Amino acid sequence: MGRVSSQELADFLRRRREDLRPEDVRGETTLPPSRRARRTPGLRREEVAALAQMSVSYYERLEQARAPRPSPQVLSALATALQLTEAERDHLARLAGQVLPAENGGAPEHVPEDAQQLLGRLDGIPAYVVNDRQDIVAWNAAAAALITDFSRLTPDERNLTRISTRFRDTLCTGAPGSESDFSQQVAAQLRAASVLHPTDNVLAELINEFATHDPDFARSWRNHAVRPIPGVRKNLHHPTLGELEIDRHTLSLPGSGFSLVMYTAEAGSPSAAALKSL
Repeated sequence: MGRVSSQELADFLRRRREDLRPEDVRGETTLPPSRRARRTPGLRREEVAALAQMSVSYYERLEQARAPRPSPQVLSALATALQLTEAERDHLARLAGQVLPAENGGAPEHVPEDAQQLLGRLDGIPAYVVNDRQDIVAWNAAAAALITDFSRLTPDERNLTRISTRFRDTLCTGAPGSESDFSQQVAAQLRAASVLHPTDNVLAELINEFATHDPDFARSWRNHAVRPIPGVRKNLHHPTLGELEIDRHTLSLPGSGFSLVMYTAEAGSPSAAALKSL
């Protein structure tokens, strides 16, 4: 396992351990006693080791990026001990080299034909398709009318993170109480993509660029936030439709490396009526 992956794995384990509180541990499980006062709210290393039924020294080496590549059995035990979600379990496995990176080292290029057809059938529903790097690679007319004419952008500009940065103060903002949801969603998607495509320099540049402009993204990235947020509510100021409250839905297209993004509004609301006029 390469040095970068070892450090990423160590950081992920440490942050998930620190996020887990003693009171989160299931009632039938007993944490090992300790004479030391708890200085932080998260679990201690020896507690995670006990929960995963492994030696403390081995777990400590994992968090110090000094241990050999963990086996699938060890990863499964750690995932259970840390109460990881399905997305976090998958991310842990990838960090440990249990899933091979994509062969081409970059984002997928060809949009599946059925995804192209689906875009055309979503009459009146703004939608587009993104790859692992969050490049917008296909869209329908409603999406262009709602957000921007994507055809007027260069391929480099036609990226979700760059468009979001560009329009952050003028077009689209997070709805009250959900301002950071979009940034966390993008961080989770790009974090997964960075493990799949570790040699993709374009992706690395995008991550650095977005982290510079968006503190919520930077915080989610540091915290290894990989839990997907399939729906995000946003407030959008449209030049002709006015103020809209819309929901952004992201659906993975299995086996393709692409995702479908759709925008809807609550049935019967003024925003829903406005979307129908696109």
